[in-house]
Amino acid sequence: MFKIALSAGHGKNTPGKRCLKKIDKKETREWVLNSRICELVEKNLSNYENCSVIRLDDKTGKKDISITNRTSTANKENADIYISVHHNAGIKGGSGGGIMAFTYLKVGEKTEKLQELLYKKLIDKTGLKGNRSTPLSKANLGELRQSKMPAVLLECGFMDSTTDTPIILTKEFAEKCALAISEAIVETGKLKQKQSAKKLYIVQAGAFSSKENAEELVKKLKKAGFDAVIK
Repeated sequence: MFKIALSAGHGKNTPGKRCLKKIDKKETREWVLNSRICELVEKNLSNYENCSVIRLDDKTGKKDISITNRTSTANKENADIYISVHHNAGIKGGSGGGIMAFTYLKVGEKTEKLQELLYKKLIDKTGLKGNRSTPLSKANLGELRQSKMPAVLLECGFMDSTTDTPIILTKEFAEKCALAISEAIVETGKLKQKQSAKKLYIVQAGAFSSKENAEELVKKLKKAGFDAVIK
């Protein structure tokens, strides 16, 4: 069983953790953005065999579960990887920003590979590269320091950026982030999709200039984990 410790950063009412009011009149809380992505990751991974997701935050957002409690749970459950989803701040109403991925100060190759894979998938899916000089960074953060397994903290854009905020508020962005994170987890854990979750693609041979082209598409679909047939 491949275990994923998944943490939506903070609680709904944690002071200061919200979008900048002059950009987002609703001052959307960070936890709302974080949790939305985590929920979609859980949904995506439910389609895969031999994996379990351990949510470390309070799913209602009412409580801000302490970092120590989160990491203790992950360690006790012997999670294989730890992913913490956050949204950043620090632009102070300016432009720029982008996605960032953090690891602890001293980590092994597995953690670095997970960090790089998550970041690459997120940028490929969302395009929110931003202007950070070191989007792949190391930091002495509690969740990263106290967890015993490969751990990455993701900052999925800036909540006080005129560039990022309108994007990160959208459902489409959350879906893209969740898909990117899910794909990275599937690749890392070498997870296989449940048969009941596979979508069948019917490739119409007559729509291609040659049978070989149709067969090539079927091969690509199967490699991506889908069922496909030629008719």
